[in-house]
Amino acid sequence: MTKIDDMALFVHVVKAGGLAAAGRKLGLSPASMTARINQIEKRYGTRLLTRNTRSISLTDAGERFYSGCLRVIEEVENTENMIQDSQNTLRGHLRISATSDFGRQYVAPALAEFTSNHPNISPHLMLSDGLINIIDQGVDIAFRFGNLSDSNLISRPLVQNRRVLCASPDYIKHNGSPRHPEDLLHHRCLILERSGQPLNDWHFEVNNKRQSIKVEPHLSCSDGEVIRRWAVQGFGIAFKSLIDIKRDLSNNKLVLLLDEYVRGLSHSDTEVVGVQAIYASRQYMPMQVNVFLTFFEQWLNKEIINP
Repeated sequence: MTKIDDMALFVHVVKAGGLAAAGRKLGLSPASMTARINQIEKRYGTRLLTRNTRSISLTDAGERFYSGCLRVIEEVENTENMIQDSQNTLRGHLRISATSDFGRQYVAPALAEFTSNHPNISPHLMLSDGLINIIDQGVDIAFRFGNLSDSNLISRPLVQNRRVLCASPDYIKHNGSPRHPEDLLHHRCLILERSGQPLNDWHFEVNNKRQSIKVEPHLSCSDGEVIRRWAVQGFGIAFKSLIDIKRDLSNNKLVLLLDEYVRGLSHSDTEVVGVQAIYASRQYMPMQVNVFLTFFEQWLNKEIINP
């Protein structure tokens, strides 16, 4: 077996969370898997995995080796794609993560158009309003709102955006319009949940001072698209990103509320909460990922100008 084969096997073991699970995927017995890992550790003269009967964990040396294996394998795949790319045909996997509402409205149709033009791309779109680890989940690009908190990742601003409060004209007709953030305590509020926690601390700026209002959930959901649909149907007031409700505003299905006060869902939110593309590395970005990112940025800007 070559060193590349051993690196690929090591990556399979780490991602599968154990020797037996990785062996089942690779068609190798537990004994064979154990022997291969022992050979790798003997070659480098250090323990890479801490193993017990139920799980494995990486040692410090294993963490460094795993990171290096990912880079080497990615470079090998990129080189193979370049060699096969004699007619400028993009190929390979493309794993994308996006928030639910933004993903359905913008990423999904753009990805469908992109793959129709590049049929050798194998796409996968993950939609979630929760926090994810893009490296652990093998995500090439994640589209998120707000500022990047993890300095180990790269962010690329795509379009301007901000947080807004909104409700349907029908809701306003029957319940009135809040005139001050504290009025929200007497309204039906639609709350997004993240990791089981309600995002019901809504942030405003009143007389140049930040103010947080903890609203009572009338309805709550972990899916941002559902929150928007509830707002359109007149069930209450929602905190959304402007880009998510742009079409509903144009069609008079939603109206903005308290716009001069609204800031966001966290203390770090400001007047601008942009759409960011987040990825692990510029240096090792596969060609299909880079081409899609450029395509999507152009597609998104055209869509916003001409919805």
